[in-house]
Amino acid sequence: MLAKRIIPCLDVKDGRVVKGVQFLGLKDAGDPVELAAKYSEEGADELVFLDISASHEGRKTMVDVIERTAANITIPFTVGGGINSVDDMKRILRAGADKISLNTAAVLQPDLIKQGATSFGCQCIVVAIDAKMIAPGKWEVFTHGGRNATGRDVLEWALEAERLGAGEILLTSMDDDGEKKGFGIELTKLISQSVHIPVIASGGAGNVDHFYEVLTEGKADAALAASIFHYEETSIAAVKETLIQKGVAIRHE
Repeated sequence: MLAKRIIPCLDVKDGRVVKGVQFLGLKDAGDPVELAAKYSEEGADELVFLDISASHEGRKTMVDVIERTAANITIPFTVGGGINSVDDMKRILRAGADKISLNTAAVLQPDLIKQGATSFGCQCIVVAIDAKMIAPGKWEVFTHGGRNATGRDVLEWALEAERLGAGEILLTSMDDDGEKKGFGIELTKLISQSVHIPVIASGGAGNVDHFYEVLTEGKADAALAASIFHYEETSIAAVKETLIQKGVAIRHE
């Protein structure tokens, strides 16, 4: 059995980490390089950086943040946000990232997944999917930071992303994001049991038990969280200790 992973997420805007609820009401949560170093020391398995600054300035800021982060951590990290070409991917990987996360760009140009997988290997390409429930048991893909409905079914898109060469799916339940009431178990289980690549569950972590639920009942391969780590409502060590006690296979020192 592969070890489950615990992954802090840093949403970076204008060089600072921010956090909101259902993608709205963003508040400052600290310096990304400092937080990344802290999580690396605390035993996070990986990190995810999502650049939510849309401007060209945001791109330049992010490259600087990636370079400084790479010099201060010992764990893999994934970077996403505004990556629209193989050249963009190359720039981010060269700056020190280990994986690329594609969200809106992948929906608009699905062939970008294949191009990235061909150029850098499937293991480098993470397709992030922002999902919102539109009917019982049915979810729709949203893009542009959760602002634009696409009319695309989440399950169909996850299967297509895998077919095109994605090595992993980062699945965010928009309905649960920032609510701290638990991950979207039904959604996560549906996607995890339908694809043959790892699924990272995102959106809704509020306590240590929520991680256990999504990694077992939800069948996720990894669980991602932001605010409960940023604001020290719990720690990576506490989450891992609980999972160990409950018999979940995880990486630990």
